[in-house]
Parts: sequence; C-alpha cells; structure tokens
Amino acid sequence: MKHFLILLFVFALARAQSFPDNRDWDAILLHDVNREHRVDYKALREGRAPLDRYARQLGAPWPPISANARKAALINAYNALTVRWIVDNYPVESIWRTKKPFSAARHTVDNKHVSLDDIEGDLRKLDPRVHAALVCAARSCPPLRREAYRADAVNQQLDDNFREWLAMPDRNSFDAAKGVATISRIFGWYKTDFDRMGGAGAVLAKYSPAYAASMKTAYKVYRWGLNDSSDLGANYPEWKFYRDRLMY
Repeated sequence: MKHFLILLFVFALARAQSFPDNRDWDAILLHDVNREHRVDYKALREGRAPLDRYARQLGAPWPPISANARKAALINAYNALTVRWIVDNYPVESIWRTKKPFSAARHTVDNKHVSLDDIEGDLRKLDPRVHAALVCAARSCPPLRREAYRADAVNQQLDDNFREWLAMPDRNSFDAAKGVATISRIFGWYKTDFDRMGGAGAVLAKYSPAYAASMKTAYKVYRWGLNDSSDLGANYPEWKFYRDRLMY
C-alpha cells in the first residue's frame, strides 16, 4: 500500500509538472499566426483537430499547479478558446458578429463551464500585465504571441509582450513633438488594474522608451475588425461595432 501511494504521488507530481502539454498550441501559434500577429482562421477551420485536442485538454480537471503555471495556462486558455470560437463561426467580420462572445459560459476549463469574461476576471486578480497578452480576436488587441506562455517564463513573456504592444504604432503611438501619447483604450477600460501598477503613466514609462511623463494622453479608436491574416475585418467600422454589440 505504501509503495502504491508513493507511485500515485510520483505520477501526480509528474502530471502537474508537465501540465498543460502546449505542443498543439505552440504549433498553431507558429504556423497559423503570421509575423503581424494575425491568424489564418481559414487554415485552422480546415485543419482544426489540434485546436480541438488542446481545448479538450484544457477542459479536463487540472492537477495542482503553481501560481505561475496557472497564470500561463489561463492566458493560453483565453487565447486558444477565443481562436476556437472564431473558427466555429468563420468567416465573420468581427467577434461581435457572434452571439454573446465574451459573456456566455460556453467554454470548459478545469472541468468548469466558463465564459471568456470569467477567465479574464481570474487573470486580472493574478496579474494586471495580462492585458498585454489577452487577445480578443480584434485588430487593436495586443499581439498574439507566437509561442505558448509557460510557467518558467511567463513573467518575462508578459514583460516582452508589453514592450512589443507599446511599440506597435497602430495600437499605441508617442508623438514627442506634440507631447501626446495616443494609447489603447485598454488603459481606460481597465484603469483600476493599471492603478495597481502605479497608474498608466508608470506602466508606459516602464515599458516604452518613447513615452515621457510630460505627455498628454488620448485614446485610439479601438478596431474590432477580425485579426484575420486576410483582409477580412480590415474595414469593419466603429459604427458596426456599436450596432453588433446591441444586436448580438
């Protein structure tokens, strides 16, 4: 009996250390996400087996894992399940052309039915930097990293993603001559989260060498068109977002 319990412990420990198996998600991010961080949803729809397999793994009960492992796994879950939801509905101009994209508990994570908002809510409690990593299938989202987040690297990966996001002029731009920082609306939507990091100004100063504390801030229009590798979603205007949000 003692040896059996030891074997069970060793098995559980090995599973926890290897969870989740990100090989399918890594392959998708490498081969179906281009260097502009746009997704080839058409190819994924035609060959979706690895994505579905990864979703099934995330849906099964999770073993006990470290805080960093949980943070990495939840970021991967949010991004992978968002991609999968688009694949389910492809072709579509925007995620807002689908029914209750963020609030419906249609996904399964750790044996629980959850919405994308639920996953985001759990992550917001863990680390406000996740706002530079969660990708909601829109063109103004932070860049979809072309590798899975990992327990042993998640903090460095979040810092790297933050720097890359702030360096993308269509998402955040800094005009030294005019003294204006035109930043993502994400900083306004989640102001209380960034306040935990010292405020938006402190965050911008930490992650962008182009920002100066003397700059005034303004927000960019958030482009909700699909982050597809084709032109689908490229011309999705703001008025359609407001219409679709009411309709769907």
